[in-house]
Amino acid sequence: MDLGLADRTYVVTGGSSGVGLATVRALLDEGANVATCGRDADRLARIGSHDRLFTAVRDVRDADAVREFVTDSADAFGGRIDGLVNNAGQSRMKRLDDTTAEDWRDELELKFAGVLNPLQAARKHLAASGAASVVNVNAVLAKQPETRLITTSAARAGILNLSKSLATELAADGIRVNSVCLGLVDTGQWTRRHAAADSGLSYEDWQAELAADRGIALGRLGRAEEVAYAIVALLSPRASYITGTSIDVCGGVGRGIL
Repeated sequence: MDLGLADRTYVVTGGSSGVGLATVRALLDEGANVATCGRDADRLARIGSHDRLFTAVRDVRDADAVREFVTDSADAFGGRIDGLVNNAGQSRMKRLDDTTAEDWRDELELKFAGVLNPLQAARKHLAASGAASVVNVNAVLAKQPETRLITTSAARAGILNLSKSLATELAADGIRVNSVCLGLVDTGQWTRRHAAADSGLSYEDWQAELAADRGIALGRLGRAEEVAYAIVALLSPRASYITGTSIDVCGGVGRGIL
């Protein structure tokens, strides 16, 4: 099926690794122009060169830098932006007693600035698109909080709430807003946590135990490209009547029906 993404322009934050990188590659495969940013210049460089790819080193918490990035992205591809994927972010593995006031401030700033700064910078371009879509990459933690990730769970719940409000507020501008809530996905974060755990288990065995412990029905962690598929589908003009919703990409993990 032709998703109608060819020759359109999409901005993906945090596109140098994991789900962001998989999304960048999926969009390029569909014939789209892609602009992406990240904080690590070396990782961005490893994406490779492409005549439909624009990259820049930026921190989504810096509103001025994000505005510059979005302007440069639009200029690189004929002045248009048709979609935005707010993917930049990370998880903070801490329980309540290990969490400082600074941890709370940092986590909330990263999550909310990671959505609001790119959106505010791209809004006028999106409104002019005629097929604009915003996808906020979130996590099932937004609906199923974990005490091991207390600040991240709370921040992600706020972003899910914000996404719903944005879908209503921006509908008049023809901008759709949806969320993809991922579960455990095999990205660099989990590789680093495996190394830090020093469990003596191979990564494959450690991953299998983790999946069993978290109640993942499919018995494994997800792959970044599996999340990217849902993101790209929501960006597509073929999803033109979908807004204000969230799709769980989590292998069936769940403690509730919502």
